[in-house]
Amino acid sequence: MPTDAAGIATASAEVDRVTALVAAAEEELARVTVLAEAAADADRAAQESLVAAQAAQVQTAAQLQTAIAATEVAEADVATLGREAFMGQQSLGAATVLLDAAGPEDVLQRAATLERLGVDRAERLEAVELVQDQQEDADAAAQTAVTQLDAAAATAAQADAAAQGELAAAQASYATAEAERAALAQQLLDAQVALLSAQGVEDAEAAATAAATRATEVATAGTGQLVTGRITSCYGSRWGTTHYGIDIAAPIGTPIYAPEGGVVLQAGPASGFGQAVYLQHPNGVITLYGHVDSFDVRAGQVVETGQKIAEVGNRGQSTGPHLHIETHYAGLYQDRQDPAPWLQAHGIDVGSCG
Repeated sequence: MPTDAAGIATASAEVDRVTALVAAAEEELARVTVLAEAAADADRAAQESLVAAQAAQVQTAAQLQTAIAATEVAEADVATLGREAFMGQQSLGAATVLLDAAGPEDVLQRAATLERLGVDRAERLEAVELVQDQQEDADAAAQTAVTQLDAAAATAAQADAAAQGELAAAQASYATAEAERAALAQQLLDAQVALLSAQGVEDAEAAATAAATRATEVATAGTGQLVTGRITSCYGSRWGTTHYGIDIAAPIGTPIYAPEGGVVLQAGPASGFGQAVYLQHPNGVITLYGHVDSFDVRAGQVVETGQKIAEVGNRGQSTGPHLHIETHYAGLYQDRQDPAPWLQAHGIDVGSCG
């Protein structure tokens, strides 16, 4: 093992070279993961739009039926009015009615009666016109709702197909990149051992291994507790899309703890994430924990800071085992902001994402 300056320089250069290769491999892993999650997010939004369109179609269909029923009642009333006029029950002319009057007072009373009958007929006819207009509006709204439902269904189907295609491609790319990263990680460890040995460090292998382990535990350093893993993707615009959370790679089954107490909004199946846990905290912020393999909480449950809520998994639109965490500030999937400040405020070290 070289111990001179030249040997140290050579070992250091090798560490730098392999470090760059590892970084490139990890960048590729992050890329395929983020793109798969972006496709899943678009799919989730499309499915939500479809559900909203279905509800709107049901509502407009009910309103149309109500309008049709009202129109039928009004038209039946007008038909009755027509029959009465035809049979002469309310069709006496004004002159005839007045000529038959017994005197001036009777003339005034009969004139008032005629006026009331005229107003009544006019109001009934106006009511028919009103409900007919309402039916036309309801019919137009129902037709629009059907069109929107068809469009939403088509968009949802396309989004789902795109998400599944993106996932399949991402998983294949991830497998290749992960194998390359693992091989490079071993090369990097060997290069670091060589460098430490050249520098005269005793038990260089143990020292290098300890340093590598610390580098993968950035997500649990500090006073808070979340999960032990390696941060692979931060929040923000990347590769032509927006990544709405932070990804932390960790083996399946790794415990996930609540960084802050709160109430469980949902725990179970979640579009795009396979399974997820959603916690609402005292200040209203909602944290999402996606792709979990299993969960230890239920909707409505109150959890405490540091309580185990789930375990890392590889479910849903996922390329490899990891935790995806988001922070929502105005309700579920509303005003999604960078989780890093919130996590740091709760004692969670997010490394380069901070």
